[in-house]
Amino acid sequence: MNTSWIRLRAQVIKELLCVLRDPKSRAILIGPPLMQLLVLSFAATLEVKSIDLAVLNRDSGRPALELVQQAQASSLVGRVHPAASEAELVAMLDQQRVIAALVIPATFSRDVADGRGVAQVLLDGRRANAAQITFGYLQGIAANTGASLGANLVQRAPEEIAPTRNWFNPNLIYRWFIVPGLAGILTMLVTLMLTALSIARERELGTFDQLLVSPCAPMEIIIAKTIPGFLVASALALLMTGAAVFGFGIPFTGSFILLFGCLELFILSVVGIGLALSAVCATQQQAILGVFSITVPAILMSGFATPVENMPVFLQWLSEAIPLKHFLIILHGSFLKAMPPNEVLANAWPMALIALITLTLSVRMVRGRLQ
Repeated sequence: MNTSWIRLRAQVIKELLCVLRDPKSRAILIGPPLMQLLVLSFAATLEVKSIDLAVLNRDSGRPALELVQQAQASSLVGRVHPAASEAELVAMLDQQRVIAALVIPATFSRDVADGRGVAQVLLDGRRANAAQITFGYLQGIAANTGASLGANLVQRAPEEIAPTRNWFNPNLIYRWFIVPGLAGILTMLVTLMLTALSIARERELGTFDQLLVSPCAPMEIIIAKTIPGFLVASALALLMTGAAVFGFGIPFTGSFILLFGCLELFILSVVGIGLALSAVCATQQQAILGVFSITVPAILMSGFATPVENMPVFLQWLSEAIPLKHFLIILHGSFLKAMPPNEVLANAWPMALIALITLTLSVRMVRGRLQ
């Protein structure tokens, strides 16, 4: 057997044992990602449910009472807080006891009879996203009330609009979007953590000098530092993908082979970043801080929380250099809409280019440290 292969195998086994035998490494890299997938799948949501609503009703007519009762009966409204005056209404909004307030004027019933009844809605702008969703709910409640009264309580377009149909996620189940995205994010975090700690751990424990005088070539050491993170991250990503399909019941409609190939490209591109970070950091604490300094901007600019199209043009161009952005497109497309191979490849080649650049730069940096 080739002596180079024997040395490489010994180095890979040593790295795997360092990760799997160390209780701290196991506690950081194996347990938390699965726990985070379970917890964040339910906690990280933009859905707005059980809203608290304040109501100032200045009209005692049937239309006003019908509107209030419709709001109370809605499954989207948790509690309705009656207000006796505008000051009390403002106090509820200021103290964030409610997210919206409904003001029904004294002429509401007479206006409804004339076909022009309008109620005022006050929203808490400090929670802009939730307030806009709440306003949509209240518009729907007003539309239902107007239909039962034979009146228009909300403004409508002059032409009829066909009922909305949601493609790929008909019931708008938020976990169908959040769970695949979390799988990609946690895979990136684990890969960065493993590779960033590899050389930093050796330097902190004082065994880095032993690597320098060992018979292993610098390239063999670099490959040995790369393979364990690659294997562990791949296994964890497959485990989280299985949990998404079989545990959360998210439909998988794409090609698993294409997704697996893109997953390996994604991990390779992240491994290069982690190795470069490990070559720069002198301690494991510095490596961990470096991982989080890279992970947070990458998540924010990947399109996971906000659309990339809403960002400034400069940040849109910068996001093209983030492998997570391309992998999330492939993940969501593979799960929900059977993304065709040409679209998968269109998002895969940027990851291949990023992997080539990051691995080349990281190899140069690590070689400089080893020589």
